[in-house]
Amino acid sequence: MSYAGDMSVDFEHTRPQMILLGTGTSNGVPMIGCHCEVCRSTNPRNKRMRTGVAVQAPEGNFLIDTPPELRLQLVRENIDLARAVVFTHGHADHLYGLDDLRIFSYYMKKVMPLYCEPDTERRIRQSFDYAFTDAPPEGHFGAVPQLAIHSIGVEPFDLLGLTVRPIRLWHGDLAVLGFRINDVAFCTDVSRIPDESWPLLEGLDTLVLDALREKPHPTHFSLSQALEVAQRVAPRHTYFTHISHSLEHDATNARLPKGVELAYDGLRIPL
Repeated sequence: MSYAGDMSVDFEHTRPQMILLGTGTSNGVPMIGCHCEVCRSTNPRNKRMRTGVAVQAPEGNFLIDTPPELRLQLVRENIDLARAVVFTHGHADHLYGLDDLRIFSYYMKKVMPLYCEPDTERRIRQSFDYAFTDAPPEGHFGAVPQLAIHSIGVEPFDLLGLTVRPIRLWHGDLAVLGFRINDVAFCTDVSRIPDESWPLLEGLDTLVLDALREKPHPTHFSLSQALEVAQRVAPRHTYFTHISHSLEHDATNARLPKGVELAYDGLRIPL
């Protein structure tokens, strides 16, 4: 078996970038059983897989979260190899594509490092218990995910040639992480930014921020709340993600202020 390696690019001659693999809410868009205008839209930017990110770093690719459509997202973006994963939190729409990591351990012949908080580690070990038991004698390397979990908090850490700076966020009553890499911050699944985290959002070039819908939600920023955050942070550009089917891409963008727009699956942001 052969594979192309880390994307179809030359890392030494390509600037690092963030690729939004999915920009949808936990139900995805189109949503099962819904026949609204957005769910029936032929505009590809209204098709939203569950939220996740690929980061092209100087020393290889890593992922932020493993959404359920991970295999489809990586194939779509021609990403042939990921070397690590960083997790925001352990909810199903950000975690349940984890088994798709098996192929990378098979290619690399080594374990896949995962970086997450203790609560997320517990969810991973419970949901994917078969990855943490002794392999059967007849098994082969890569038959189950080969994982090495590294505990993180809010202290910065280095990964594949980039410094990743965790940002404490609140998703309702659940503590989650956003991440700043250079002058780009990815903050999904957030309904409150604590006082100590605002300084980590200063001087941003690009902010990727949760904006679920117009109507308020107990665990996500609404569109108006996200706009207030964007106004306070004042990055050069803001993209809203984790978007429900109530926000049509073109119509919503037409009424957003300059420098603010809905993200879309496949959007590439320079780091």
